[in-house]
Amino acid sequence: MTVSQLLGLAVYLLPLVYFAAILAGTWIVARVASEVTGRLMRQSVPLLVAQAKRVVWFIVWFVGIVLAIEQLGIRSDVLLVVVGLLGVSALIAVRVPLENIGAKYFSDVYVPFKVGDSITVLNHSGKVVEVNSITTILLTDDDRLVSIPNSAMISEVLMNSTPQAWKEVTIPIVIGSGIDLAAFESNVLKNFNKLRLHLDKRFPPVLTIKSRTPQSTELALTIMILRPEQRDTIVTEVNKRISEVMKVMQQQKK
Repeated sequence: MTVSQLLGLAVYLLPLVYFAAILAGTWIVARVASEVTGRLMRQSVPLLVAQAKRVVWFIVWFVGIVLAIEQLGIRSDVLLVVVGLLGVSALIAVRVPLENIGAKYFSDVYVPFKVGDSITVLNHSGKVVEVNSITTILLTDDDRLVSIPNSAMISEVLMNSTPQAWKEVTIPIVIGSGIDLAAFESNVLKNFNKLRLHLDKRFPPVLTIKSRTPQSTELALTIMILRPEQRDTIVTEVNKRISEVMKVMQQQKK
């Protein structure tokens, strides 16, 4: 093979090398950015932290793929316009469902009610029998079902008339499939020793499984506090301890 042929082959292969290098670098940056996001939000609710890490991961990969495509000589501006138009169209088409799905995550964290509680919202009163991704289902006193959009749970005034509902605090948690669930539960509950003075001793902390996928497990930690004015402080401390447990277990896994 002549020198000119080698140079021609190198010119042909060089964009592919750059393409592969950018993808590899994107994987590293996405992983680092995801970890940094988790550390910056370590005192936030684990469920929101998990969602934020996914968003950061997607954004980094999107930028990396666009840069990699440019190395192949393909114009990325057309791709960006098409993706932008498709994204705007999709957001407009699913705006209402997205509002309710997003509201469910915030209501899980910030609105103090759960299945079994008696609530009043939008002039409708009843017992909560189901909370799905789009609506919250109430069973009224006359045995009728009322479907309330989840967005109303954070945009309208909601009254929880369940006795001592203020005592119960539910904290959503998301853990990866690689973390041993039994060990995680044991470590989390052990970390509550210093908080027991602020909790109702008649009702020990309970960790339950809400859903499970091959990638992750969604849990709910339920605690009963003694004083309502300590609610925010206790939730912040609990989230901090959960983040520390997850960090330690991830390091042990490595």
